[in-house]
Amino acid sequence: MCGNNMSVPLLADAVTVSGAERETAAVIFLHGLGDTGHSWADALSSIRLPYVKYICPHAPRIPVTLNMKMVMPSWFDLMGLTPDAPEDEAGIKKAAESIKAIIEHEMKNGIPPNRIILGGFSQGGALSLYTALTCQHQLAGIVALSCWLPLHKAFPQAANNGVNKDIAILQCHGELDPMIPVRFGALTAEKLKSVVTPTKVQFKTYPGVMHSSCPQEMMAVKEFIEKLLPRI
Repeated sequence: MCGNNMSVPLLADAVTVSGAERETAAVIFLHGLGDTGHSWADALSSIRLPYVKYICPHAPRIPVTLNMKMVMPSWFDLMGLTPDAPEDEAGIKKAAESIKAIIEHEMKNGIPPNRIILGGFSQGGALSLYTALTCQHQLAGIVALSCWLPLHKAFPQAANNGVNKDIAILQCHGELDPMIPVRFGALTAEKLKSVVTPTKVQFKTYPGVMHSSCPQEMMAVKEFIEKLLPRI
């Protein structure tokens, strides 16, 4: 892969919020089902650090089983939103490879993996968890908002040689989430503690919040990013 974006399909039209000074770190953030990178690029702009590059790719448009096969932006097919629902294993793995290609591209451009945070909301958060935990590079951290761990039965074995055994994970969830119940988030947090060092997993819940973000959550995300990606 060379230095241009054309070798990484998702980067060609990704929304990128460039740093105001020399970029020494990156946050790759994945939107939820039916959304685009624009909404999260806007949200991250409000908490941005001047030396961090924020990359918000758009998911490809595919038919989604859960939504009566309607075609919409989706990282992989979804059959259901319960812990025991069937999963699109091939689609999840393919999507993870496309996100790893972005990580590799940033590394070639001079940002080391331990200065890269992978994050996402809902389906994007799910993909960020799966991708980071199966990545062969040691990343700085994961931001997992209102989401779950895909193919959870494959872990901890699926975690690539434990390269990211000590990765920091910030998991946030609205307590009134009707799409992905907070109980599912709590089960995910427990599962993650069997994959990475348990003390590295933070699970924060927000009363009154549904399947969305809130200002307190964004402040927690900002603090997490600042702590893991300090100015160098």
